[in-house]
Amino acid sequence: MSSFAIEEKHSVPGDLTTPETRTEDGGRRLGFMLTLPAQLLVLFIAVFPLLMQLYISLTDWSPLEGTGWWQAYELWNGFANYTDLAVDSRFWDALGRTALVMLICVPVEFLLGLGLAILFMDNFVGKRVFYSIMLIPMMVVPAVAGYMFFMLFQSGGPVNDIISTLIGRPFVLAWLSSPGTALVAVMIADIWQWTPLMFLILLAGLVGVPEDQMRAATLLGASWWQRFYTIALPKMKTIMIIALSIRIIENFKIFDTLFIMTGGGPGVATETISVYIYKVTQQDLIWGYVAAIALVILVVLSIVVSLAISRMNAAKEA
Repeated sequence: MSSFAIEEKHSVPGDLTTPETRTEDGGRRLGFMLTLPAQLLVLFIAVFPLLMQLYISLTDWSPLEGTGWWQAYELWNGFANYTDLAVDSRFWDALGRTALVMLICVPVEFLLGLGLAILFMDNFVGKRVFYSIMLIPMMVVPAVAGYMFFMLFQSGGPVNDIISTLIGRPFVLAWLSSPGTALVAVMIADIWQWTPLMFLILLAGLVGVPEDQMRAATLLGASWWQRFYTIALPKMKTIMIIALSIRIIENFKIFDTLFIMTGGGPGVATETISVYIYKVTQQDLIWGYVAAIALVILVVLSIVVSLAISRMNAAKEA
C-alpha cells in the first residue's frame, strides 16, 4: 500500500477547518476583545442605576436623612413602599389620567398622521413647502410648545376670540383653570406637536410599499380603498406598530408641555404620572417611594414594548 493511501485512510473526514475559517474566528475574538470595554461601560450605565433604584425602593431613604444612598440599608422597610403604592389613590388617579391622555391622543395622532401621509403620496403644487411646514411642530421644544398653548388658552387668548367670532357672541372660558377643560387643552397641545411624528413614520411606510403591486392591482380594476386595504396596509403593519409603540411610551411620559400649561392643576385635575413623580421627588423628597413608583412604571412599559415586539414579529411572519 502506498504512503498516499495510508495518509488518505487515516485522515479525519470531519475536520472542515480551513485557514479562512480560522482567520474569521480570530477576527471575531479580536473584535470582541476590542469592544469589550465599551460593552462593559454600557452594561454598567444601564444596570447600575437599575440596581441602585431597586435597592432604594426597599428603604425609607431620602436626602433629608443626611446619609448617602449607600447607607439606605439602615432604613430598610422591605416591600412597604410597594404595599403603600397599591393603596395610593393619588397614584392610581394619576395613572388613570395618563392612560386617558394616551387612549385619546395616540389614536387621534395616528389617524391624522395616516391621513396626511396618504395625501402626501400624491404630487401637488407646493408639496415640499407644506412638507416642511408639517414638520415644524415636532421640532419645537416641548416647554416652548407648552408656553405657546398656555397663552393660546388664556381667558382673553386667541382660542376664545376665534370661538367668539364663529358663534357671533362673546365666549369666555378659563380653559386652564377649569378641571373639565384643562386636560382637553393639554391633549390638543400634544396632538398638535406629535402628529407630525406619526405622519413622518407612516409616510416612510407608505413610500416603502412596492409600486409594481399597486400598479398591478390598478390594472386589475381595484379601487383606491381595495389597493390600500389589501396591499398597502398589510405591508405597513410593522411600521404602524413601531409608530404606535413610540407614541404610547412617549405619551406615557408626558411632562414638559403639561407642566408649563397647568403644573398638574387646577388641584390635581391634570396630574399625570410624570407630574406626580416630579412632585413627590422634588417637593415631598420621598425618594424610596419614588423609586418604587418608577420601577412599577418601568415594568408596565416593558410589558407594552414586549407585546409590541411580539406583534411586530407576528406581522413579519404573516
